[in-house]
Amino acid sequence: MNAASFNEIFDSVVTEYHRNDDIYGKCPNPYGPGSLEFLLFGKCWTDSVQWHLEDIIRDPDIEPGKALEIKRWIDRSNQERTDMVEYIDSYLLEYFKDVKPCAGARVNTETPAWAIDRLSILALKIYHMRDQASRKDASGEHIRKCQAKLAVLLQQREDLTTSINELLDDIASGRKYMKVYKQMKMYNDPNLNPVLYDKNKGMKDA
Repeated sequence: MNAASFNEIFDSVVTEYHRNDDIYGKCPNPYGPGSLEFLLFGKCWTDSVQWHLEDIIRDPDIEPGKALEIKRWIDRSNQERTDMVEYIDSYLLEYFKDVKPCAGARVNTETPAWAIDRLSILALKIYHMRDQASRKDASGEHIRKCQAKLAVLLQQREDLTTSINELLDDIASGRKYMKVYKQMKMYNDPNLNPVLYDKNKGMKDA
């Protein structure tokens, strides 16, 4: 298990998405359900769609009805992204279940999947910054700034890839162990969001 292979999957997803650049396109996941690769591909596809939803919602001329549709789509996407991170962590918990922690083993500040989540987003940032750095209709200043930002993003991905590999190695050797807390988002739960449960109560009382 190597984070460099995660980057290869994420880059392939971003490239595949941009073949049609269609937010309504179906995820063409080539991996078998239940595999880590399947989860990583699906996670990055969701990230890719949301990246473009975030662009669309910022159009100052967007129709109000369209804006509401996109905003609710983003809300659903955020929940899906969180769920998929937790699926990846669940996979890794199972993968490392037989590792016995060493005496004094520590918990990391974040789980492997949340660090992997940042790799997925970096793949999108790198793709789009590279695109900006090669624009023919932009000024030289714009190109130079984007090239500098691209260099930082590439270094950031290299550092994060190394850190994830070190974390996975620490877990595999028992120097660290995984402890996963569910995000427990409240605003999508009709039993926890007061706007939703008050509305549901009002409908029942009517």
